[in-house]
Amino acid sequence: MPAPILQHGRVLVRTAASLVSAGTERAFAELGRKSVLGKAAERPDLVQKMVQKVKTDGLLTTLSAVRDKLDESHALGYSAAGVVVQVGEGVAGFRVGDRVACAGTGYAVHAEMLSVPQNLCTRLPNGVDFEGGAFATVGAVALQGLRLAEPTLGEFIVVIGLGLLGQLAVQLLKANGCRVFGIDLEEMKVNLAKQLGADEGCVAGHGEKQAVMDWSRGRGADAVIITAATSSDEPIRSAGEIARLRGRVVAVGLVGMNVPRQIYFERELTLRVSMSYGPGRYDPEYEEHGHDYPLPYVRWTEGRNMEAFLDLVASGRVSVNPLITHRFPIAEGNRAYELLSGGGSAPYLGIIINYDPEHELERHVVNAARTAAVRRDGAKRVGLGMIGAGDYARPVLLPHFKAHGAEFLAIASASGVTARDAGEKYGFARFVSGADEVLADPDVNLVVIATRHDSHAELTCRALERGLNVLVEKPLALNDEELDAIVAAAAGSRGSLTVGFNRRFSPFALAANKFFAGQSPLSILYRVNAGRIPRSHWTQDPREGGGRVVGEVCHFVDLIHFLTGSTVQRVFAEAISSQGKQAVDDDSVFISLKLADGSNAAIAYLAEGDRALPKERVEIMGGGRSFIIDDFKTASTYENGREKHTKLRAQDKGHRDEINAVCAAVLAGAPGSIPLQELVEATRVTFRIVQSLRTGQPETNMNR
Repeated sequence: MPAPILQHGRVLVRTAASLVSAGTERAFAELGRKSVLGKAAERPDLVQKMVQKVKTDGLLTTLSAVRDKLDESHALGYSAAGVVVQVGEGVAGFRVGDRVACAGTGYAVHAEMLSVPQNLCTRLPNGVDFEGGAFATVGAVALQGLRLAEPTLGEFIVVIGLGLLGQLAVQLLKANGCRVFGIDLEEMKVNLAKQLGADEGCVAGHGEKQAVMDWSRGRGADAVIITAATSSDEPIRSAGEIARLRGRVVAVGLVGMNVPRQIYFERELTLRVSMSYGPGRYDPEYEEHGHDYPLPYVRWTEGRNMEAFLDLVASGRVSVNPLITHRFPIAEGNRAYELLSGGGSAPYLGIIINYDPEHELERHVVNAARTAAVRRDGAKRVGLGMIGAGDYARPVLLPHFKAHGAEFLAIASASGVTARDAGEKYGFARFVSGADEVLADPDVNLVVIATRHDSHAELTCRALERGLNVLVEKPLALNDEELDAIVAAAAGSRGSLTVGFNRRFSPFALAANKFFAGQSPLSILYRVNAGRIPRSHWTQDPREGGGRVVGEVCHFVDLIHFLTGSTVQRVFAEAISSQGKQAVDDDSVFISLKLADGSNAAIAYLAEGDRALPKERVEIMGGGRSFIIDDFKTASTYENGREKHTKLRAQDKGHRDEINAVCAAVLAGAPGSIPLQELVEATRVTFRIVQSLRTGQPETNMNR
């Protein structure tokens, strides 16, 4: 894959070593090898979502989306170490040349170059080599489990499962002054734990209950830490049987969680489940945006847990070298996974992947599977450059570009993984590191921007300044300043600009437009069953996503503009007032729009409904006639006392015809398929809606 580019709030790290987490990565690899039915059995919740999608989108569309999802690649690994080679804007505390440990799924993967947010990096202390640093994340996972167990000096603690996590937990407990008993299915691992400090141990299934009672002087374990990896409930049962009255049980590993109530009730046990490697995990503000928790209030974050673990390694109180059983160069990384899947007879524990820091990295990768050469015969064609390859671009946009016959040239995505997947599937000539290479490609004449919202305006301006045609997914911009910059760039560009306002291209939108041709004013009621999106999702971040009004309501404003042939002059909006901390008030809003031709429109954008209700319903009234669109799948007309119903074979929101119109404009050298002024007006209206929500007043200034 192409090497990652530098991003805000991140450092680029040239990897020296990474650790294969046998339990987690084996489970992930095994899931990847399962059939569709096998995966469905693992995730019944996703099966329910698929059934609902069939109802709304149709069987063929759903099957295509499912296949696309199953074909996705995922970068494995989450614990690595290396040297900082570049430091992004907004990063504090790191310099080029720093030796660091890195953490995080999707960040500290098995790759030669890593793009890692600053809070997921920790400097290596003197005396800790890169292989030792590669243990930092797994060590932090073990350490967080210990913190939840709250061990005190002299307590009797049992560790169930003596893989990597368990062996590290044993050493950490000994460093904490505890007496430790280890249990595992393999005698070799029990013996290793004793060598590393465990006071006693036994093989599971060989009288461990009595052995623990004898060892603990008949009292039972003060705490039991489960670091096993199994779907069986046996570890959770065994932990209850060997714990003392009012003891503690902490589940760190991925184990069965059917808790035997009677056992836990009789001993009044406390059961806690450890969430990875500490506070900050799964919090985008901490992990992605670099906002650390204040130490006086949160002493141990995931970053500080990594730091504490590495200090113990540096002092010699925790030893990782005895845990390493195999080392592979990255070029032979597949051998590590053959070992995990049972492809070898040798026992394994710690598997290290090593890297050559002098190996030259690729900034772009040529697709060797592509057979057709890039056309340079002077014939008119759509030469496509794609920036962003997420869950919208791959299943929705690219199939329609392929059907139209566009030539797939260069594709870039933030991680590189999705770019390679989409590039191989659709036959892109090159997979590249970032937007710069797409924009500079001399063969590209249409750039599609499908990145996160905060980069839309900048990338659009840069593409227009190069004279390229642009299709940018909504929203066009996140604020007035960005929008003004786009207008200026478009005015001086020979390229065209289109925003992905696809609904105006749908069959029923076109039919409604024709049905009311020349009729004004119209009254329009647009109800959207939007569904909830968690507050922590990037679209809710005003800096990155802009919020859902700016990010999605622009679709509905544009359709209203299209149906009326007019523009909004006044807006007023009110949101719900919720006491719930998880609900986002602005996700459920009533919006009133007054248009220049006298039309009225109301948008009910609501997140509190049931997902079984179809997402969109548009009711249009005017001149004694009515037209109703139900989720762009059925339509009803009412005229002269008669009603007529039309049903499509599958939902059609206009994506295909939108892409066809964009490609036709590129081939003809014509302006964008939607007038620039309408793109700007629909976007600007959403800014005024947000403003009305803040002020509680109508907004009438649709300009700056």
